[in-house]
Amino acid sequence: MTPGPPLLARTRRVDHDLDLLALAGGEGVLLERSRVGLAGRGVARRVGRQEVADALAAIDVDNPLALPGTGAVAFGALPFAHPEPDTHDEMVIPEVVWGRDAEGTRWVTTIGPPDGPRPEVASLCEAPTAAPSPLPQHINITPVRPAEWWCDRVAQATEAIRGAGPDGLAKVVLAREILVEADVPFDRAVVLARLRSAYPGCFLFHIDGFLGASPELLVGRAGDIVTAQPMAGTVRRGESHDDDARLAAGLLGSSTYRGEHQITIDMVFDTLLPWCSYLDYEPEPTVVTMANLQHLATLVEGRLSHPAPSILELMAALHPTPAVNGWPRADAQAWIAAHEGFARGRYGGTVGWVDGEGNGTFAVSIRCADVHETTARVVAGNGIVANSDPQTELAETEVKLQAMLGALTQE
Repeated sequence: MTPGPPLLARTRRVDHDLDLLALAGGEGVLLERSRVGLAGRGVARRVGRQEVADALAAIDVDNPLALPGTGAVAFGALPFAHPEPDTHDEMVIPEVVWGRDAEGTRWVTTIGPPDGPRPEVASLCEAPTAAPSPLPQHINITPVRPAEWWCDRVAQATEAIRGAGPDGLAKVVLAREILVEADVPFDRAVVLARLRSAYPGCFLFHIDGFLGASPELLVGRAGDIVTAQPMAGTVRRGESHDDDARLAAGLLGSSTYRGEHQITIDMVFDTLLPWCSYLDYEPEPTVVTMANLQHLATLVEGRLSHPAPSILELMAALHPTPAVNGWPRADAQAWIAAHEGFARGRYGGTVGWVDGEGNGTFAVSIRCADVHETTARVVAGNGIVANSDPQTELAETEVKLQAMLGALTQE
């Protein structure tokens, strides 16, 4: 890494509440869940993923809070495959970062030359104002490939899995690509606000035009505590509370979905265990309910041995999990590359932040879109196993796609 000019990160407590989405707007970076997380604006430095730790270590710090997410922080939305042409495999260190933790502590960090100006905390925490953007009047939604083509790939995947043998391909995740074109540029801040309203329990994120509301935590590290919450196995929401309960019970009782879910739990647990002095996961999955879907989820939590690895090491080891890739990892990646028909880019990757102490949070990049000017690229995928039904899987992708399509097209 070529060193840049000296930088200093100054962190100060904020005594009033912060709306992280309003502070990030449609141009900044954001990762929050239930109003807890980080937002940033401006660019102090952009660095490749492999250079992030050195870049953060080179920044001097004035940080009386010394909490995870304070001091210098880098954000990234990293691709599904590495390396992959024309994707963003870099991270950004913003000039200003705002944070709010689960205990309600709030702060702002500025990063710049050591002898640079020192704005007042109050002025730094004023959300920018912008004139309302016109809403699209005409929107075209076009699948890049016909539904029949995708269903045929599902049938091919099930055939490959059934013929793979006990140590061969057990699951593969297949994705569909949709293009959305409008007559005026999409207002990313408006899209994010719609997502936050509709999916308040998800990780709301935005980095360089890539935005979404992910339900799934890939991995988080705060000091020596590590957490993950793998999700696999999905059904739609019902028309009533009783219908919801019936569908959730079917999800929990399905040997297909439970088997798919256990593959992901085992991979996450086995990957994290060598770094941990203690690690455990819930004995039974729970059903996490979103606005339009219900997911099987299991919390994994442990204590890291010392010296604790950086969140970047943990993220790199876990990604991609069977939830977005399949299993075994190499077999599924090869099948996807040969049959899916497009480069995923940042869909199915991971989005999050890391601080100078190696703390951080990374979510799985699903329920997302690349949004640039008048065009949005939306992708959703399903886990395919030996007895998957193509039409059932197609219907599930339609429900998953609706999360982003609704946020893009809602008036």
